[in-house]
Amino acid sequence: MDLSLIILNYDSKAKLINCLESIRVADFSDLSYEIIVVDNHSHDDLSNLNQIYPTIKIINSPKNLGMGGGNNLGLAVSSGEFILILNPDTIIAKQTIRILLGYLRSHPEVGLVGPKISYPDGSPQTSCSRFPNFFIPILRRTFLGEYFKNVRDRFIMTDFDHQSIRSVDWLMGSCLMFKKKTILPSGEIFAPRFDERYFMYFEDTDLARQIWEKGLKVVYNPEAAIIHDHRRLSAKYPWYIAIFLDKMTWIHIGSWFKYFIKWGLKNKQKYAED
Repeated sequence: MDLSLIILNYDSKAKLINCLESIRVADFSDLSYEIIVVDNHSHDDLSNLNQIYPTIKIINSPKNLGMGGGNNLGLAVSSGEFILILNPDTIIAKQTIRILLGYLRSHPEVGLVGPKISYPDGSPQTSCSRFPNFFIPILRRTFLGEYFKNVRDRFIMTDFDHQSIRSVDWLMGSCLMFKKKTILPSGEIFAPRFDERYFMYFEDTDLARQIWEKGLKVVYNPEAAIIHDHRRLSAKYPWYIAIFLDKMTWIHIGSWFKYFIKWGLKNKQKYAED
């Protein structure tokens, strides 16, 4: 099988159906594929999805495993040579899958590729970034970012027009494609998986870091496009209130520390081009 599409759902049934409709009309042509929907112990009843989309595999997780753990459930049962991780709140353009898959097939040095992402109103969404330093989450969430705009803006790559294909440090996890297994020059078989230490946040950054560490590239390809109806759960309140009231803020902070404990405070080598 050419491709496994894995969609992780949590209380997003209406958006999930929109996502599936965009997949239904996408150009697969001669590609063989499967769609795996993992329900991450949400409150949605997805039992009728098989009536609308008979070929979908639905996996019901016995508990909420977070973004990484939920997607890993789908990876464990996938049959495709290539994997597409897709959020339920995304709409893919007709040619997006063919473009991403074609790019990976013609560039074996690339381990991960992602598309240009827009909000529903057409405005661009930051979808590729440089690896963070320890203070980036603070600069992005508090007034201090206005005093260190050059550091904050460099992280989200405002110096790049986002209109050309280029290698980047990491990509937003709402739409990621990679090969399920790659034989490295050393003979090692590399099978990308999300690190389940992160319940949410930083798992996409971590996955890209794993791929760069294996000597493969991470590439942003704006010739492929999706719409992402993104709701930033950890930014519901101002930072000075969120630290007291918002559970997702504390999950974000926990993932922040886990990432830097794992990889260290500094990027020890240069990855993507400047």
